[in-house]
Amino acid sequence: MKQAKSGDTVKVHYTGTLNDGSQFDSSADREPLEVTLGSGQVIPGFESALEGMNEGDTKTVTIPAEQAYGPRVDAAVQTIPRSAVPEHIELQVGLKLQAMAEGGQPVMVTVADLNDDTVSLDANHPLAGEDLTFSLELVEVG
Repeated sequence: MKQAKSGDTVKVHYTGTLNDGSQFDSSADREPLEVTLGSGQVIPGFESALEGMNEGDTKTVTIPAEQAYGPRVDAAVQTIPRSAVPEHIELQVGLKLQAMAEGGQPVMVTVADLNDDTVSLDANHPLAGEDLTFSLELVEVG
């Protein structure tokens, strides 16, 4: 039985839940996730949890926010004039949009709040500030 280590390409089935038990993602109805350990393809805590597992092993781990998507950053919420949003976009709270950062880089934002005059856009990852629990099954070590 192979043990997963940095540099290995592994296949893993997973189910991710939040502290309240709600599920935010799962590979249950898909092919297992394929990832190369040490490449930064997944959040650090997920990668660390896989290292040292053997093919066929299962475990459940809780990854603190710092090893997942980081803490929520208040400065990542910006309020802009509603007139700065193209008129053809039907704004509603929760709508995801792509905006341009000051350096010209695309950034995903979520409409956090809006009124007749302003729109608050949140650039935090939706899971920022959350501790994440994953049930893992290491299917294959390549």
